[in-house]
Amino acid sequence: MATSNPTFEQAEELLSSRPANLWRDTLRNILSQRSAQVGLVLLGVVILMAVFAPLIAPFNPNAVMLDLGQTRTEGAFRNAPPCIHLLGCSPAYTQHLLGLDSNLRDEFSRVVFGAQVSLRVGFLTVGMAIMVGTVLGAIAGFAGGWADNIIMRLMDVLLAFPALVLAIAIVVVLGPGLVNAQYAIAIVAIPVYARVMRASVLSIKERDFVTASRALGESSAGILWRRILPNALTPLIVQGTLGIAGAILDVAALSFIGVGAQYPQAEWGSMIGAARNVVFVAPWLVMGPGAMIAVTVLGFNLLGDGLRDALDPRLNR
Repeated sequence: MATSNPTFEQAEELLSSRPANLWRDTLRNILSQRSAQVGLVLLGVVILMAVFAPLIAPFNPNAVMLDLGQTRTEGAFRNAPPCIHLLGCSPAYTQHLLGLDSNLRDEFSRVVFGAQVSLRVGFLTVGMAIMVGTVLGAIAGFAGGWADNIIMRLMDVLLAFPALVLAIAIVVVLGPGLVNAQYAIAIVAIPVYARVMRASVLSIKERDFVTASRALGESSAGILWRRILPNALTPLIVQGTLGIAGAILDVAALSFIGVGAQYPQAEWGSMIGAARNVVFVAPWLVMGPGAMIAVTVLGFNLLGDGLRDALDPRLNR
């Protein structure tokens, strides 16, 4: 039976289409996961809220209602309940979807602008931890020997402390503030990404394509950065997605106890902390930011699970 060999142009077209097909297939696998779909929807709502916060929020998040000319007869009093005109609230009162906090600020506006703070904190914190952890883990896994021992023993020391307790200690040393809280959470998270990267490098550096590159005379740095790292990023992406949820929770916890976001910045954890003494009197002040933390963390966790199932060849069958 006669076989037809592809021409040079056909072969070149086939090779050039592989990356696009790979990205398209990966995206299709991710979108086919039910957990990833739900996570993307939840995160889409939060991201849209953060992007269009100035348009969604009816008031400045730090504006005091009395400064805007509102009096008690218009519903502006401490811990005022939600006032929604469609649900029967008197039109004589200014509408406040989630009521007013103890400082006479619109709670709904603060919740909306809090999305910007929490997302920025999550991405920046995990980004810093991934960059440092990737470098340390790659060097430890590829170099081995004394470098591996020194780096990983240092990571073991950091992992020996409870993450939140260590973060609190770091913030106490650096001083309270949202930026210092980000640094603290990033430092605490570095060992996780370093261990993930080291494990990936150890499994990849013995593969045939790495051996072939070494036989062809490629430098050790070239093998590490051009051959190993691109193939070791999959578990890091999954861990990073899940880590964003943890970072948002940790920073909210630090803000809750007063060492994270400082007054008057709108951050969900600090908002819950400020309303903890009136939780039984004005539960709506806790329900709004608490629900947003739950939705955001759930969205990142579901997306991370979907990415794991889509990118793991042993699970994607």
